[in-house]
Amino acid sequence: VQLQASGGGLVQAGGSLRLSCAASGRTFSSYAMGWFRQAPGKERELVAAISWNSGSTYYADFVEGRFTISRDNAKNTVYLQMNSLKPEDTAVYYCAADSYGVGIPYTVNEYDYWGQGTLVTVSS
Repeated sequence: VQLQASGGGLVQAGGSLRLSCAASGRTFSSYAMGWFRQAPGKERELVAAISWNSGSTYYADFVEGRFTISRDNAKNTVYLQMNSLKPEDTAVYYCAADSYGVGIPYTVNEYDYWGQGTLVTVSS
């Protein structure tokens, strides 16, 4: 599986961005998917995740109510809608896939495939 993340950019605080992650391969629909982010000098952290059938989602406390994860299995794509962005949301955002496909994976090590990252910069 190859993952291609896009949609990052520069936005003012309070603005919105929509990240997309397009996956190759016909097994995308059976994978749990996650969005992580990594700011300079910090560890990679889970932002949001979604189960294979969209039945379960997870959000980190710091994005709850502002970000929405969704997926379209027909298009092999997962999205992260980011609203009310803050300067502290500035980071490289990565999409990742978990081939085990059961439930929601929460840790970096549980994900098997990673996209290349897309930079999100929020100015104050």
